[in-house]
Parts: sequence; structure tokens; C-alpha cells
Amino acid sequence: MSGRKMVVGAFVGMLLMVGSFAIAQQDAGGGGGGGGGGRGNRGGGGGNFDPAQMRQQMMDRMKEQLGATDDEWKVLMPKIEKVMQAQRDSSGGGFGGMMGGRGGRGGNNQAPETPIGKAAQDLRTTLENKDAKADEISAKLKAYREVRESAQQALAQAQKELKEVLTLRQEAILVLSGRL
Repeated sequence: MSGRKMVVGAFVGMLLMVGSFAIAQQDAGGGGGGGGGGRGNRGGGGGNFDPAQMRQQMMDRMKEQLGATDDEWKVLMPKIEKVMQAQRDSSGGGFGGMMGGRGGRGGNNQAPETPIGKAAQDLRTTLENKDAKADEISAKLKAYREVRESAQQALAQAQKELKEVLTLRQEAILVLSGRL
């Protein structure tokens, strides 16, 4: 059941990020008035994309949603960031194999940077070899499961630490947003 919650949480988080990105693009692009499809003045679709700016906007919105004061935010932000990093780590930097196999976009290019991403890539590479022996597949699968379990434990710990400093209202907001 916790695996299902993780997938749902990751999916909700991804939806929130996509929605935040769309809003940020709309704000930066001058709204939604006709013509150009929103790409014309952005240098061919994303040339001016700034991940740090998008992240800051997302964190600013989260602070506002939580109703946190500046002093509260100094305590909450690092814990929220830790949870977000643990969520990324436990999902392999993306949705692993769900985003398409070889040379896909997004998560696949980033996934090997995390331990679970590396283990997933090792397992995927082994499975691509039609002559791979059962013991080789078993070893890679075991390694992947161990890394995934460790990442899930780190996520649970980060979420526990965050919950300790939240009001009930803030906790409910973060549950709905897929962070807890």
C-alpha cells in the first residue's frame, strides 16, 4: 500500500509542478491573449526556462498556501525541501521506466544520478539483454528493491520530521499536495 501512496504522491507532485510551470509561463509571457501560441517570444519553446526561478515561485506559493510567517518559513522550508528531495530520490528522479525506455525525455536522463535511478538503469540494462541469466536478473532486482526500500525509509523519516513542526492545517495542506 505504501508503494501505491508513493506513486500517487509523486503523480500529484508532478501535476502540481506542471500546473505551477504553466502559471509561471502565463505570468512571464504576459497572460493568455491570442496569437503566437505562447512560444514566439520565448525563443522557440523554453530557451528562457529557469528551473531555479520556477522552484522559487513554487516555494513562494507553498509558503503562502501554508500561511507561514517569515520566521516559520525559515524552519519549514529546509524540511519541505528535504521531503521533496527524498520524493525525487525515491522515484528515481522521474518516473523511471514509465517515461519510456531508452533515450526518453525528462526523468530517464536524470534518473541515473540517484541511487535508485542507477539501480533501475542497471536492472533495465540487464533486462534488455535477452541472454541475461536468472541469477543476474535476480541480483539486479534485489539491489533495486534494497535501494528503493532505503529511499522510502529516508522519505518517511523526512516526512516525520516535517510533520513535527507543522500545524494541523499546514499538515492537511501538505497531505493534499502530495508532500505528506
